[in-house]
Amino acid sequence: MSNNLYIAATEPMSGKSLVALGLMELLSRRQARLGFFRPVIARADRPDNDIRLIAERYGLEVGVTATHAFSHDEAQRELAAGRHDEVLKTILDRYKTLEAQCDFVLCEGTDYTGVSSAFEFDFNATVAKNLGAPILPVISGRDRSADEIHNAIEVAREVFHARGCDVVATIVNRATADPETLAGNLREERNGDEPVFVIPEDAALSRPSVADIAQALDARLLHGSADSLRREVAQVKVAAMSLNHFLERLEPGSLVLTSGDRADIVLGCFVVNRSAKASGLAGIILTGDLAPQLEIRRLVGGLSDESLPVLAVAAEAYEAATRVHDVRAWLSADHPAKIARALGLFEARVDVEALEARIDLPRPARVTPLMFEYELMRRAARARKRIVLPEGEDERILRAADILVKRGTVELVLLGDETLVRRRISALALDLGDVEIIDPAHAPQLEDFAAELHRLRAHRGVTPERALDMMRDRNYFGTMMVHTGAVDGMVSGAVTTTAHTIRPAFEFIRTQPGVSTASSVLFMCLKDRVLVYADCAVVPEPTTEELADIAISSAGTARMFGIEPRIAMLSYSTGESGAGAEVERVRAATALVRERRPDLPVEGPIQYDAAVDAAVARTKIPGSEVAGRATVLVFPDLNSGNNAYKAVQRSAGAVVVGPVLQGLKKPVNDLSRGASVGDIVKTVAITAVQAEEMTR
Repeated sequence: MSNNLYIAATEPMSGKSLVALGLMELLSRRQARLGFFRPVIARADRPDNDIRLIAERYGLEVGVTATHAFSHDEAQRELAAGRHDEVLKTILDRYKTLEAQCDFVLCEGTDYTGVSSAFEFDFNATVAKNLGAPILPVISGRDRSADEIHNAIEVAREVFHARGCDVVATIVNRATADPETLAGNLREERNGDEPVFVIPEDAALSRPSVADIAQALDARLLHGSADSLRREVAQVKVAAMSLNHFLERLEPGSLVLTSGDRADIVLGCFVVNRSAKASGLAGIILTGDLAPQLEIRRLVGGLSDESLPVLAVAAEAYEAATRVHDVRAWLSADHPAKIARALGLFEARVDVEALEARIDLPRPARVTPLMFEYELMRRAARARKRIVLPEGEDERILRAADILVKRGTVELVLLGDETLVRRRISALALDLGDVEIIDPAHAPQLEDFAAELHRLRAHRGVTPERALDMMRDRNYFGTMMVHTGAVDGMVSGAVTTTAHTIRPAFEFIRTQPGVSTASSVLFMCLKDRVLVYADCAVVPEPTTEELADIAISSAGTARMFGIEPRIAMLSYSTGESGAGAEVERVRAATALVRERRPDLPVEGPIQYDAAVDAAVARTKIPGSEVAGRATVLVFPDLNSGNNAYKAVQRSAGAVVVGPVLQGLKKPVNDLSRGASVGDIVKTVAITAVQAEEMTR
């Protein structure tokens, strides 16, 4: 069993960043304390992109748990002076300092900057050998045939084996040949046991953003929002002809370079950007340090189109075009949608279970937040459920949808005015492809849904007219989509109250057979563990029977998401130390849980500290299989639960996911109105997993 792995590209531009990102995501499933190490980075005068990317995404500390040994120039000077052993010793010393703090260290090799490929290839093999790290070669498949790729794989393996390195697998990245055919050919031709995985070229990952180009050209923003700078540049169009001929050549994703005094080109681009032919232009760069006349700037500003950025640079057109061509696209911590796309590509093409077995990772005793999120996203992607989001015009919802689509986690339906939603997507520079958008007020399903609601609620006085009016409400419409099977689940609540979100579900989706109490849980993602809190959102003052229902449902939800349930029935008293009506209610509920589900470990009444702190548990309730190790904490009422979770969230910096409703026939989940984009992504994934489990 190894505690490290070395990624070694065999040539420049192989896409190591994508592989490093995918591997860190895989490692986070099993390991709590991760480190990231680069023996040599490109430059000392600016942060290394991959170290920053990995550190920010996985909560590592730059210079401590995400670090390097040399810059390229430093290493070259030492090697040129013949101090080869000293270089290796320094790398090993830096690595060992990091290793002492981590359970697993992922190492990423050099970038092939300015030296021969043969030398750097050999250097990476030597470093990996000295670190005792098995190696994972990354081969470029760009513009190569299957035979050429097979030869490159064999050469890499022979060299690494000759240097005494263990090869765990090989990844062929950026393959332009058909990945299925290529993978099949490589399986037939390869010798040995090491698997080969093929990741296809994705043009979107190779495209720089307008922000990348703006930084490289030291451009200033004249018009547009900060979001508009996230647009990807598919091609560059230099306006060196008359307007009518130039506009014919524009396509979506075009970055237009033109002299700052070409007002006709600027206005023409804004008009074209609103058309179907070339909507989604990347932006306009005005060269020669010239800006449009004041009247033109006022006219552009009056168009209220912040989605199309206009920038100005001092460089002339030829120089600007040359510098734009040299801008390289990076997987950056500043581009969450691109990260999602890269991870989706890696997970779709790499058998992570097979790779995990080759690395031989141990199973963790405790579920950490990173492990929880990784497994959640993996399971949701495998289920590929269809989820409706009623708040389709909200910015956070759209940003989350962008990540979910690129990650390949779910299929989405957005509710809202389609024109407004499409305009908002464009303004935020998002790419949701052909995601379905439905306006409930004008939907073809409206009358059928209203008739079904009338059938279900007529006994409660809902008339056909009232049902039609209710169905124009997006939460009612979305819930009816779940009820009728048009979608598998719903997530709402970013801008509406909990009551407004869940009321339709209680009215006509109802609870599962054998469940009398619909309730909720929160996943509390602490630094080193994930706990389940119940019920903090739905049942204000549960009876003894309802409290037992909540505990049993919460245990099932915990197990559904990989958390072994150990239930603590919370009270202000532990064991037999206290008395009173509230304590007796918890004690009776605990007994009822044991009666109904003798297989579930449960303790109660118990105080919070005795439930989660082993030292306190040994003093207050020795010998308990739950005390000090509880994973499911059931609060006696909504007041204590809601206050407790918010106190932990704010004081301990916990990430809270939920509330997640449980006990319903089909999944409908609520968001906090303060939900972040990440919260929404995880809640949608949870809903997809619930839908899959309910189908089973």
